[in-house]
Amino acid sequence: MNVFRRKRCLLTLERWSFYALLAEAFCIAVWPAAAIVCLLAGFAGWLLRMKLDSGVHFRRGPLDIPVLLFAGLGAVSVTVSPDPAFSFYNYYNLVGVYVLTYFLAIQTITKEEQLKQLLLAMAAAALCTVLYGFWQFAFGIDTSAMKWVDGDAFPELKKRIFSTWENPNIFAGYLDEVICMVFAFFVIEKSVRRRFLYGGMILVLAVCLAMTYARGACLSLAVVLLGYGILKDRRVLLGCLGLGAVILLLDPALTERLLSVFTKMDTSSEMRLALWESTIAMILDHPLLGIGWGAYWMVYPEYDFYINDITVRIVHAHNMYLNYAAEIGIPGAVAYLWYFFGTMRLAFLPLRQASSPFLQALRLGIGLALVSVALGGLTDDVLFNIPTSMLLWLLCAMAAVSGRDDILGGDYCERTAGDFKSHH
Repeated sequence: MNVFRRKRCLLTLERWSFYALLAEAFCIAVWPAAAIVCLLAGFAGWLLRMKLDSGVHFRRGPLDIPVLLFAGLGAVSVTVSPDPAFSFYNYYNLVGVYVLTYFLAIQTITKEEQLKQLLLAMAAAALCTVLYGFWQFAFGIDTSAMKWVDGDAFPELKKRIFSTWENPNIFAGYLDEVICMVFAFFVIEKSVRRRFLYGGMILVLAVCLAMTYARGACLSLAVVLLGYGILKDRRVLLGCLGLGAVILLLDPALTERLLSVFTKMDTSSEMRLALWESTIAMILDHPLLGIGWGAYWMVYPEYDFYINDITVRIVHAHNMYLNYAAEIGIPGAVAYLWYFFGTMRLAFLPLRQASSPFLQALRLGIGLALVSVALGGLTDDVLFNIPTSMLLWLLCAMAAVSGRDDILGGDYCERTAGDFKSHH
């Protein structure tokens, strides 16, 4: 009886850990604080299970080395911060959440069905945010007072939706990732009926993205989809061109805003160029350890070549690559980019044995989503937002486990950037 109870207890803990991860996947987009609570509960359940069952061991991921290097170098950067106490608080709250999300997924996902459940949870959350976005556009507040638009350059643009996210640019970056995921299932799916369903979802998501009026996100998504169409399927290219043309014709304000990237300079563009100049100066002065994790807003006034107003708080460089290099140094940024682009490469690697269409679509979707983040990172740094980064680390973990033996079944060995072994 004791043995039976012990096994039942271990099985309960195993389910508890995964259900907590499932709840986190849903809450990331709709209730970030609850997502963190779910994450901690899930990891606590996994630790207890590992303690009670000597047969449960830590599973290694294919990119553990750059993850640990990134975490370690980020910790070291805290020591050079103008305010080490703040940087340490910011570091362990953020990096702790990201790394725990990544490793909890690696440890608890053992079946393809679990990946499907996670994706359904994310889809349900995306539906909630999109519906709220449409409600915001129809009945929401006038966001022009929030300084998200240069009123002189775009006098007609009074409303930008942001749904449950912090601002329109972050919501747009999230929508880019969601659209990439749905697009992957659209191109992999063989059923005409389901392709119509996925096509309709893409249309709704694209309209929602247009209502954010986020230039960088719109252009990044266009590059991703057009690039796929050119390289893989010209029919996709024609479809994307047609959809884009319809949306632009129906919304002249969006057309003007997108064309402004090439035709005129507004305060947003000018500020980005000035921030990049300041950030490069920071990197040149602090190349090894950076200025300290999360310390950009503290150090920026010393390099303020543009705003010259101490009351204005700039929290990031509006460039993912420069921001990491400035805060944690060039080695830390290289470690992060090793992990980021290593996961992207992993997602695009073909599976060597016959695998389910779901796994193929999942990997393609994650790969395209990471490309959208990489492109968007050239003009913004949405990863400073905690839920955005949590989602990214969860997607990266799902890409990592999607090629594992227990997911694929049978004897399988996939080419990766490193070993990916499960110790039993």
